[in-house]
Amino acid sequence: MQRLIAFDTEFRPNTRHRGSYRRVARGRSGWLAAQQKTTIVFLLAGSLWGLPCGRTVAAGPATSASQDMSPASVASTIPDTPAVPSDVAVPEPWNLHGQLTFVKQYHPRFSSPSEGTNSLSPGSNGEETTDLTLFAGVRLWNGGAFYINPEIDQGFGLSNTLGVAGFPSGEAYKVGKSKPYFRLQRAFFRQRFDLGGDSHPILPGANELGGMQSADNVTVTVGKFSVVDIFDTNAYAHDPRGDFLNWSVIDAAAFDYAADAWGYTVGGAVEWTQSWWTVRGGLFDLSDVPNSKTLEPGLKEFALIGEIEGRYELGGHPGKLKVLGFLNHGRMGSYRDAVSLGHATGATPDTALVRHFASRPGLALNLEQEIRPDLGVFARLSVNDGSKEAYEFTDVNRSASVGFLLKGNQWNRADDSVGLAVAVNGISAAARAYFAAGGLGILIGDGQLPHAGGENIVETFYSMRVVEHFTVSANYQYVVHPAYNRDRGPVSIFALRVHAEF
Repeated sequence: MQRLIAFDTEFRPNTRHRGSYRRVARGRSGWLAAQQKTTIVFLLAGSLWGLPCGRTVAAGPATSASQDMSPASVASTIPDTPAVPSDVAVPEPWNLHGQLTFVKQYHPRFSSPSEGTNSLSPGSNGEETTDLTLFAGVRLWNGGAFYINPEIDQGFGLSNTLGVAGFPSGEAYKVGKSKPYFRLQRAFFRQRFDLGGDSHPILPGANELGGMQSADNVTVTVGKFSVVDIFDTNAYAHDPRGDFLNWSVIDAAAFDYAADAWGYTVGGAVEWTQSWWTVRGGLFDLSDVPNSKTLEPGLKEFALIGEIEGRYELGGHPGKLKVLGFLNHGRMGSYRDAVSLGHATGATPDTALVRHFASRPGLALNLEQEIRPDLGVFARLSVNDGSKEAYEFTDVNRSASVGFLLKGNQWNRADDSVGLAVAVNGISAAARAYFAAGGLGILIGDGQLPHAGGENIVETFYSMRVVEHFTVSANYQYVVHPAYNRDRGPVSIFALRVHAEF
């Protein structure tokens, strides 16, 4: 759920109301229109697949922009061989890639004795999302490049992206529209400085120009992009267009990273890579109010993020361990203050009424480990200050996830993959009291919470490559205690994903 304000003012809100822009009237045109929309999506996907792919040496599809494209990741995936393809050794002056992703999700009716403003609808429900993205890059000078990602989006998450803290689709934004609309999601500069060591090729892909870089380097990224383009990346669980879908699996759920309602922000990051380690740091704009469509410019409210990555081998198989810390500083409300005010006035507690400048820190651990060339495992642990409201991402104060990704080599489908993950989310005592009193968060708020419990999620998927650059995936998620409510659910969620790249 996955940033230059001057380029994008169409969705600037005219209120400072919190929430997920919920229950938008959609005026759907019935079963026939839905079938026509699905047909159009498949025709678009087929046309993307048929387009020429341009100059590239990668045998597989172009890398999705949401995957790890940090210098350390690029270097760690290069085979240990002196042979370098000639068209990679020569710096690529420009490139153009694109992708289209369609996700259809459905859940049947589930048990629900009560329902609130931000609840997942207990009736059977299906929604779809579609996004079409262009990844354009141009080399400006030695080591410097500019990238831009215009995008067309359409659709809604289940219950308008509400009702589950670990939301089941990373392709669903907090803003839904029934008609396609345009966004400029990324527009950023990247500058690489070589510091020495062996030279390695950079394979061309989405938001990556082919060329060479030294093993030791510094990379600076400035502009509009997603924090998780650089931080908290994982080779096995980070790309909702190619692997898992659930927010608690593709990201550290308690990592409350800076973002507008679409998941992007403005800021800068520096990455310093030496030998087996990388240190990253970044400073980014927060939203003007928690969970807003609009960023607060000029770093008046900001997120400060640092990450240390260590690379190693275990039994000859590569692995990475990352430790991340963040600090959000902005106008935010205390759960206890909101509850106290609610008791004093006889009103439902609302953190928007008790906001003042404060800071909210958090930590995250991120592990990825290859077991064999076709099998990898991953795990994340994260925690944040649970005394204050979530600012940007979702209503989670502590989270753990673990899983694996297996390629289809053993059944002669090397480009297919199957994954399985488990995630457990929790909230603080202060947050439980707030939601029990009827308070609303970013994604959750059942109006009451008499029996709170951990939100437990199991996700599995199978992704099949139909032809080169075109995949179809089936996904299933089982959510126990959605929104930490023991009285609701469990919920089974089914999904079909179609993805094309060029």
